Amino acid sequence: MHHACMTAVDMQSNPRPTHWASVPEAGLTIGLWFVYACHAVFGRVLYRALMWPVSWYFVVVRPLARRASIDYQQRLGVLAGDAGRWSAWRAAARHVRHFADALLDKALVWTGGIKLDELRREVDPRFDRAIEANRGGVLVVAHFGNLEVLRRMGEYAKQLRLHILVHTRHAERFNRMLTRVNPQSAERLLQVTEVDTATIAHLAARVELGDFVVIAADRVPVTSQRDERRAAPSSSRAPVGGGRAATGGVRSGVLDVPFLGADAPFPIGPWVLAAALDCPVYWLACYQRPADRGRYTLVCELMRDRVVLPRKTRDAALREVIADYVRYLERACHEAPLAWFNLFPIWRVPR
Repeated sequence: MHHACMTAVDMQSNPRPTHWASVPEAGLTIGLWFVYACHAVFGRVLYRALMWPVSWYFVVVRPLARRASIDYQQRLGVLAGDAGRWSAWRAAARHVRHFADALLDKALVWTGGIKLDELRREVDPRFDRAIEANRGGVLVVAHFGNLEVLRRMGEYAKQLRLHILVHTRHAERFNRMLTRVNPQSAERLLQVTEVDTATIAHLAARVELGDFVVIAADRVPVTSQRDERRAAPSSSRAPVGGGRAATGGVRSGVLDVPFLGADAPFPIGPWVLAAALDCPVYWLACYQRPADRGRYTLVCELMRDRVVLPRKTRDAALREVIADYVRYLERACHEAPLAWFNLFPIWRVPR
């Protein structure tokens, strides 16, 4: 449920998208402690004022994040494609400051400063009925808005049990901080780099008991770039969700799908896992719309009763379900433009 820290890599000298898991975590934990301490000392108003110079510093010294933010906002249509440097950098700084606000809200979720009953709810009644009937499923999310609210979903229903799949190897310091702030925060977090049959069997048993598996579907597998370089379809271990080298946009665990008007790589793993679990799949997000005056909205919608991937039409079926997911993600981006926190290049071709 965390967001990767960014590095100063020049996108012009490295046109291939930088893999999110290769970005070091060095500054993130220190930044989170700084955010939490500033709010405790100065309060929210002064904290937000203080974050403006911090955001500008970040924009200046982190060109990868700056370009990624500008690229995203231009593709979304909230920033003109021919915007001058000042306008573009100011938009990036506003995006980063919103990220700083979100970091504070994450800390408040951990410490009980934000409770689930304070959120607006746009929840599909079928999700509520599934919880009541003890029917498990998969919740697909994105690095968008405030995913830390998942850590308080026990307030939603006492019988709701979540198993959150995370790449904790990328954020060991981050998780140590979570444990210090809230010793219960690491419960049912499942580290995954590769999903094997034992993991699937464990998750299937939990879903059968009425639990829900949470997985982000907007970042490519940790092993995808390594497998692309090897170009070895007979690899003995599969990235999260499996996959093999193929043509037509499908790489090792990755499928290129149009997102905001241009192809971007999305993982097939969440959908292969959902098909193996043979259960309903829901879209879940929590974010602030500009008109909500700082109040979060919890959105949960049934995407599919089940994911079916026929052997003969597997790639087409994957493309269809990922395209459905992308439509939910695009709608959320338009509703809350600054809640997108993948601040690294994701599109295949820079704008």
